[in-house]
Amino acid sequence: MIAETVCSAVSAAGLGIAAVTAYRRRFLSAARIAAYALVPVALVMTGVVGWLADTAFSPTAWAGFGLLGCAWVLFATTRAVERRRGGTRKERRAAARGAEQGGGPVAPAASAPSLPRSGPPATRPSGRAAAEPRSDEDFSDIEAILKKHGI
Repeated sequence: MIAETVCSAVSAAGLGIAAVTAYRRRFLSAARIAAYALVPVALVMTGVVGWLADTAFSPTAWAGFGLLGCAWVLFATTRAVERRRGGTRKERRAAARGAEQGGGPVAPAASAPSLPRSGPPATRPSGRAAAEPRSDEDFSDIEAILKKHGI
């Protein structure tokens, strides 16, 4: 009973605002405000407000929402574990078959096995030299990364 009264008051206020907006010759905005203002009354007339009121005070409904939350947590957890493992069971089986046939560790889109870098490790210059930007080398690294990802 109270919810229906509140919804009716909100709709009446919204229609009043729409009338003032139309008086100011903003007809498109007035029509949009009127549409929003009619929604609460429509929800009351269809029975959605009564259903929500009955649901809000029902322990069975809250238990159902709890079970939905539990199901969502289980679903999200299994998806996270699946992503960490590297895909679905079919993808893992296909990868295992590929390894049995003599293929080495190969990236999915690579044409040849990955090889470790040879040579001395890269050293970083210290001091002021490190702060100065080297435009050619910095952009070439970025371009190489973008080309690798097909951008």
